[in-house]
Amino acid sequence: MSDTFVLDGEDVPFVPGQSVLQAALSAGRYIPHLCYHPEFKPHGSCKVCTVKANSGLGSRYASSCTLPAQAGLEVESATEEMNELRRTLVQMLFAEGNHFCPSCEKSGSCALQALGADLGVMTAGFRHFYPDRPLDASHPDFLLDSNRCILCQLCMRASSEVDHKHVFVLSGRGITKHLIVNSASGRLADTDFALTDKAAEVCPVGVILKKRVGFAVPIGQRRFDQRPISAQALDDAPRPSDTSRGTA
Repeated sequence: MSDTFVLDGEDVPFVPGQSVLQAALSAGRYIPHLCYHPEFKPHGSCKVCTVKANSGLGSRYASSCTLPAQAGLEVESATEEMNELRRTLVQMLFAEGNHFCPSCEKSGSCALQALGADLGVMTAGFRHFYPDRPLDASHPDFLLDSNRCILCQLCMRASSEVDHKHVFVLSGRGITKHLIVNSASGRLADTDFALTDKAAEVCPVGVILKKRVGFAVPIGQRRFDQRPISAQALDDAPRPSDTSRGTA
């Protein structure tokens, strides 16, 4: 028999080592999230996957991507309280960067845009910062537009853990934190970043863009134009084998 925890009143099976988010996705239960990627160890930077958890010692808020699944845990996710928190976080991300969806090459394939639509975000909610960060078009194959960066660190982790190149890094603190590249000149062209790198494909927004392929797939026919991000996340979720998962 599998161990289970309770998510919004229903039992969810899990295997040792899974987080609440991983177990939920494996079981076909969607918890909104943004910085989580199934190929990397979760680190809970965006807080969009925050849930309310009660283990018998009182309720607390926690990032479900880093909250270990455990027997007897009671979790609330699909509540208006949690979704209102998520809408606020998404609105803040839109306000902190330059996200002009109608003219963005990533429109229709952007996780931030798709998550906002899924949560019903209809207004900015906050005054936009309009950061002024330079574009880097120096690389022969990529355009780097850090104005859209949401600080998810996925490019950093992919470059470090998979590509073993350490091309990307965050600089500054607080409101000044921003993405830079690891070269003396500060130019992407002066790194060994390549088309085959994992870091070239994990950006959830429109920061790392391949040149000469813009709008090859028309807007309206893209990933999240076809199916919502909630359905795509369930499709992409790794699932333990029947043997390791057991039966509920």
